[in-house]
Amino acid sequence: REFSQQSGLSAILCDIPNIGKTFTARYYVQGHRNAIYVDCSQVKTKLKLVRKIATEFGVGGNGRYSDVYEDLVYYLRSIETPLIILDEAGDLQYEAFLELKALWNATERCCAWYMMGADGLKAKINRSIECKKVGYTEMLSRYGDRYSKVTPDDSKEREKFLKDQASVVARVNAPEGADIATLVRKSGGGLRRVYTEIEKLKRVQA
Repeated sequence: REFSQQSGLSAILCDIPNIGKTFTARYYVQGHRNAIYVDCSQVKTKLKLVRKIATEFGVGGNGRYSDVYEDLVYYLRSIETPLIILDEAGDLQYEAFLELKALWNATERCCAWYMMGADGLKAKINRSIECKKVGYTEMLSRYGDRYSKVTPDDSKEREKFLKDQASVVARVNAPEGADIATLVRKSGGGLRRVYTEIEKLKRVQA
């Protein structure tokens, strides 16, 4: 994400659920100027999405839509290395996807866009491209023409990666003296389950 922000390049991250994509995105935004996080599942339409992005940057999100859009574009072109992280992007309606393409065009090389989602996002984009749905081929091109991922493709390597990741999270967050190996085994490598097991331990110790 830092490379994307500093270089003004855009990318798409498509990976399995429950590996900490949302957590790391929110954490990144907290520590970097001119970076915002948008949960697209809450703003699925074109109007809600653009107004939300404008509001997150402190640009007026109310008023006529055309004015909000123009003010947002002007602001993004005037600040230093803005980054917009779009989580759960697969939930966006078609019109919202088209508007993202228009916004990318209007802010080319001035603003970085980082789209995130589970495997469903990749399937949705690929299916739309195969059906020759207007805008999707161009949009994928603007986001680097490829899908990034973190987890290994090989099932055994992926299982090891997830358990290692869960172990790191458990060591940092579990109460002192907790059996980390048991926590990781119960979680199956899923980070949400790790936090659930940690909360159970904390309640027992309280």
